[in-house]
Amino acid sequence: MTPRTEMARSLLAALGRIRGLRPATPSTTHIGSRVPWNLDTLAVGIDDELIEIRVVALTLPLPPVLREAEAALHATLRGTRWTNARLRLVVTDIDAAALTHLDVASDAGA
Repeated sequence: MTPRTEMARSLLAALGRIRGLRPATPSTTHIGSRVPWNLDTLAVGIDDELIEIRVVALTLPLPPVLREAEAALHATLRGTRWTNARLRLVVTDIDAAALTHLDVASDAGA
């Protein structure tokens, strides 16, 4: 396993502890289930100057969820060769359940 692969797995593990986000991966099909690698790693791009992680939002509002994710991911990078790399979280989609939950919360306040 390469250092980048190990780092991608560590970042995904940190992201997995954040309620409200998941890695943005290609849709899975019966073909995807036979791929011999972790498809979640496709959501992580790592180079020396930039770490980019594509995510799907599962809850709203986004700012507090993204701040929590950023803190956890920076902690994961600390002490590695990517300590000074920029971190970019890209929200590629919002899960429909997040919007439904938001509508219910808005209706309750009305």
